[in-house]
Amino acid sequence: MVSISSTVTFLLQGAIFVLLVEAVRRRNSAAIFNALGAFVLSVLPVVVEIVVQSVLTRNVSFGPILPVWLAAAGFLHSLGMLGLYESTWWWDHVTHTVSAALVAALLYASLLVVPPDIAGVGNSSEIVVTVTVVFTFGIGVFWELIELVAREIGDRFDIEPVLVYYGRRDTAADLGFDIVGALLIIGADLRIFVPVMEQFPDVTGAVLFGSGLIVVVGSVLMALLVGLGSSMRS
Repeated sequence: MVSISSTVTFLLQGAIFVLLVEAVRRRNSAAIFNALGAFVLSVLPVVVEIVVQSVLTRNVSFGPILPVWLAAAGFLHSLGMLGLYESTWWWDHVTHTVSAALVAALLYASLLVVPPDIAGVGNSSEIVVTVTVVFTFGIGVFWELIELVAREIGDRFDIEPVLVYYGRRDTAADLGFDIVGALLIIGADLRIFVPVMEQFPDVTGAVLFGSGLIVVVGSVLMALLVGLGSSMRS
């Protein structure tokens, strides 16, 4: 029997695919790139489950919520890329809150599960809360820098950037709603992904540490790249 969550996920994936087709019809390369990325992310949990079971002969389940949340966030973003980001002032705020809340929920569950020596931090409630909010904010900064780099690449090669940068005020608002998303998860003490992370705590710890390293190093490198590009134009 097909569950409600599976049906919702399938419908959202279908909607993202429709948006992808529409982006192709409009020849909007940025919308095509984002819709394609959103669709890939929405099916990633199922693909990983199948690969792990086939290669490692180990059963792994991401549960029903993660695929739905990924598909919903991807749908909101893909729809926004087709015009709602420009025409509806609050659409970007909703999208960032939903996406940041998903990131925060995964981080929160990871920090509650991994041993402190693996995570590199303590797992007291205060530390978990602080790291969740700070890490979510850091990932938000990382994403905004990716948008800036995409703009620099577009300017450099005279092509349409695959991600759109809307200015400093928009960036500040985006980061503010990223924090809102993290605080909603912390305030609700939402632990729905803890059972997922408990299946492989060592891997969760390694991914947590690696992600932090990528965010920090990547942000520094991209900030230098953006600064260099700005100085070359001036």
